[in-house]
Amino acid sequence: MADTPFTFRLVTPQRLILEAPIVSLQAPGSEGYLGILAHHAPLITPLRPGHLDVRDVAGRSWSYAVSGGFLEVSSNRATVLADTAELVDEIDRARAEASLKRADARLHDGPRDADASRNVDRDRAKRSQERAKNRIAISKG
Repeated sequence: MADTPFTFRLVTPQRLILEAPIVSLQAPGSEGYLGILAHHAPLITPLRPGHLDVRDVAGRSWSYAVSGGFLEVSSNRATVLADTAELVDEIDRARAEASLKRADARLHDGPRDADASRNVDRDRAKRSQERAKNRIAISKG
């Protein structure tokens, strides 16, 4: 079963990143990393920020930093609907570190208040902080 291909799609809100026959997928599920091979049982699970690894039928591998989303497996197909996905080799570490500094500054900026827009900004900053930390950690190897 390890060399039996199945169809894989990696999609973000901006674009289709990859659609190909693959033989294995490792994804950061909400409860830990999941390994997916051909004929996996049907599954839908949220993804947390982490490392997504794909291996195709020729043995080539791709690694992506994903910031969350969902994984669906059914009928010998796997689809990742990721909030963001970036090839590990293409991560701009300096940009990720600058993003982390900005998010940290927004999160530590002044007292908390009941202003709803302030809470939305804090939620957005927290998500930005998680994405940046993930990208930095993955780019380090």
